[in-house]
Amino acid sequence: MLAKTEERKLQKAGGKKRKHQGEDGGGRGERKRKGGEEGNKSQGDGGKKRLDALSVGYFRRVGERLSEGFEDNEEREMFVENVLTEVKGKATLVAMDRTGSITLQRLLPLSSPDQVGEVLAELGGESGSEFKTVCCDRCGGHVVESGVRQISRWTESSQKDPSATTEEEEEEESCGTLEAQVLSLSQIVRDNCAEFIKHAHGSHVVRTLLHVLAGCLGPPRTEARPGTKERNAAPQLTDFEIPTSFWYELKNLTETLMDNVNLSVTDAVASAVFQTMLTVCNRKRPKLCKQLLKRIMEYLTSRNAAPGVSPLLVFLKDQASSHLIETIIRLSPKSLLRDLYKSHLKGQLVDLALHPIANFPIQRFTAASAKCKLFLRLFDELVQGVEAILAAGHMGVIVQLAESCAESEERQNEMMQCLLSAFHCAEPGSRHVNCLPLFMSLLTYEVYYHSETAEGNIQTEVPLTSICYHGSRLVQALAKFKERSLLLSSLRTLTPADLLTLASDPAGSHVLQALITTSSDKGRGKILRRLEGQYVQMACSRVGSRVLEAVWNSASVSQRQSIAQELVPSESQLRSDQFARHVWAKFALTHFAHRRAHWQEIQTGESKKRKLFSDILE
Repeated sequence: MLAKTEERKLQKAGGKKRKHQGEDGGGRGERKRKGGEEGNKSQGDGGKKRLDALSVGYFRRVGERLSEGFEDNEEREMFVENVLTEVKGKATLVAMDRTGSITLQRLLPLSSPDQVGEVLAELGGESGSEFKTVCCDRCGGHVVESGVRQISRWTESSQKDPSATTEEEEEEESCGTLEAQVLSLSQIVRDNCAEFIKHAHGSHVVRTLLHVLAGCLGPPRTEARPGTKERNAAPQLTDFEIPTSFWYELKNLTETLMDNVNLSVTDAVASAVFQTMLTVCNRKRPKLCKQLLKRIMEYLTSRNAAPGVSPLLVFLKDQASSHLIETIIRLSPKSLLRDLYKSHLKGQLVDLALHPIANFPIQRFTAASAKCKLFLRLFDELVQGVEAILAAGHMGVIVQLAESCAESEERQNEMMQCLLSAFHCAEPGSRHVNCLPLFMSLLTYEVYYHSETAEGNIQTEVPLTSICYHGSRLVQALAKFKERSLLLSSLRTLTPADLLTLASDPAGSHVLQALITTSSDKGRGKILRRLEGQYVQMACSRVGSRVLEAVWNSASVSQRQSIAQELVPSESQLRSDQFARHVWAKFALTHFAHRRAHWQEIQTGESKKRKLFSDILE
């Protein structure tokens, strides 16, 4: 299909762009002068064979054609078949070339399971032994992952046409090819387990393999850009039906991994593989997961350490093993958490919370314990070191402690009093109303109000500043407490200008939204009265407009009417603003201005419906 057009284009495109062909650029110009044939070898990549320039150009144009899309399935199937014919016989070279790899990754999801199985069969060779080379290649590993992921489609054909028995048999046979290749890959991984799980690229193949064997897939892996934050980004997993053989193979693979459990605490790459293993097993094979958790903990706690010191304390402070322990804590049943505290962490929590690495597992432990009585003991120990933890800058521990208090509905008063003391606004009592700016900025009373003495006068004219991420999260957690009067009293002391600052700040807006939406109608009314005169500016702010919408959704009909009355006179400004025009539409302000009775009827109906749902939920 591409053949004729390629013949015409290759004269112009042949070999002009050779960027990013391999893992380095050594000897590139010299290879061009020698002809750039398949058999040529570069001097800087260990003698690896390279894809010739004409083929690179061809696969680049295949990628461009894929971006254009297809009119129907028949055209797409014909195109895929033609391209895979070109791949046949040199699949390994294509997969290990940057351009070829990217094209194959996009092509395999469009291929049938049988076609994917054939590509993997060529990549693995007769015995599957060649999988190791391809999987541990920077480009090849992505192709193997893409191919293995296609097993999730193995039941599609039979679901579409259950009456066509011959087609079903063909599909089962074709998926048998792909199934066999996945099992072959798993065998190679088991035979070379230590090398795979420590390898920067091979380990990702193992992680994808674990997902596939368990029957759950996340989004395809992409090249992470420098500076992107992925620590807390938990990918959404999609479950699918697996062949029976995968059920047994997952058990075999986990057994082999457990034989190499020592690597999980010494190597960060291997640690990530073990975290994936525990996560997918917890989702699909909970009994197996409990066994694995118990065995890993037994290993971690059996290592030699200083006399009288738990070896687990050493692992908690290590960069590689601490991530694994976080996953173990997150997935552990209550019994394992109790044993973990009693045997290893009791009396050590504050010291660990002050450690630059160990404080993260302590945050996970605090979150996990919120669902059981263990939290009371953990809180009583951690609360002793709140000021020291604040001084160390480990705000994640404090925020999580507050969130666990909210979730467990325990120790909430003690937490609030502890924070008031830590921010130096507990005594005298008149300082209580200043707690909100202090919590949000994570500054003590003296620093925030520039007061050097304990008896210094309150500087009420200090504008609201320095709202930080962790401060915002802390107040959001405190807003879930049963008793919120201190926070609400403090909020009502803020000037209208401060409230506008709060509403327009990316971190502060979440605080204002949480406090307003969780208040009673009476309490919300008091806050909204202080916001009067600021609604137009809020509506014209990217962040403020979202807060205004959240306030509107939780407001009573009379409160909505007050907001609408303030907004309508500024119709031209609102309708021309990129953010406010959405507010105008969602609040139906045209109706309010010209058909007031109809607007009132709609709002009253919505209010009754909302109240009905809230009564049902309660």
